[in-house]
Amino acid sequence: MKPTKKSRKTRPARALTLLQQLAAVPEKLFTGAFRQQYAALCFRHADNGEGVEILLVTSRTSGRWIIPRGWPMKRKKPHEAAAIEAWEEAGVRGRVKKNAVGRYTYLKMLDNGDVVPCMVDVFQIEVTDAETSFKERGERLLEWVRPDEAARRVRDIELKSLLVDFRPKGKKKRQSGVKL
Repeated sequence: MKPTKKSRKTRPARALTLLQQLAAVPEKLFTGAFRQQYAALCFRHADNGEGVEILLVTSRTSGRWIIPRGWPMKRKKPHEAAAIEAWEEAGVRGRVKKNAVGRYTYLKMLDNGDVVPCMVDVFQIEVTDAETSFKERGERLLEWVRPDEAARRVRDIELKSLLVDFRPKGKKKRQSGVKL
């Protein structure tokens, strides 16, 4: 009996990275087509009173570590939209600063497969309340970490810089000893 050749399996095409997709259509970077988003840099004071902890969440699609963020909302100011995202994505509320503490850019994959550059204004929220029941519960992981660890976990370079250097703006409020 003659040995048969093993059929060669074709590898499925590997998905292009966001940068590879954007490189195929570079005009998107130069048409002023940046999309605006707002993010919440949620923090709390560490138990020992030294420093702060930052809340990270995972994205629903890729599972990478990010801070809560979303699109502008009708009839909501940017800092209000950031606070709503923090509530919906992580179940936290607190004192929100009206002025952004920073900004970063990243590439977002839209539902239709397009890649768009986004500019994200980041608003500080000192967390005073955390709930276990919220809109996106079960869709994301949440974790409180030190700023250097937060910077290590996120992928976006500009966001890393914001996190590693983060110092809350404004006066430190007295905590009641309740850990959130």
